[in-house]
Amino acid sequence: MLTCGCGRWMHTEGIEERAYDDGVLQWFIRSECRGCGLKVGIDVPGGQPNQLVDRLLWTDEALHRLDRMPPYLAALTRDEVEQEARSQNTRVVTYDMLLQPRGGNRVEWDPEAERRLDRVPAPVRAMARIELERTAADRGLFRITVALMEEVKAKYFGMGAQKT
Repeated sequence: MLTCGCGRWMHTEGIEERAYDDGVLQWFIRSECRGCGLKVGIDVPGGQPNQLVDRLLWTDEALHRLDRMPPYLAALTRDEVEQEARSQNTRVVTYDMLLQPRGGNRVEWDPEAERRLDRVPAPVRAMARIELERTAADRGLFRITVALMEEVKAKYFGMGAQKT
């Protein structure tokens, strides 16, 4: 952790995720001394801020994504993601971490499944995405397909595709 010139600990105020043209991920960590008010910022390679962050903190990008979720879903997601971050002994919740199923592996989407998800009404879309990715992760799948979408839809709504 950083120490201010006045002798107090610097309190982490926020983290920005920055990707540069060469694909390198950098984090910009903002800190402030609560004693004298000194504010500093430091660029660090992505994934290496634990010694500079004083508590569990969400990046600005992850918070922006969380703030766009419906309130009932945001509260559940926040608790789940923070629990996963603590179990991984990390102090920073990133945008990618927010999108990962809680098992740890990122689930890919078939293009047709992604197009179908885009047609789901906005208030339900985020919840549907999370449930589909959770179902895939629970089954050890690494890909969301239209067939999985139909199965989950049938489970929750009794509306599975009827082939005649």
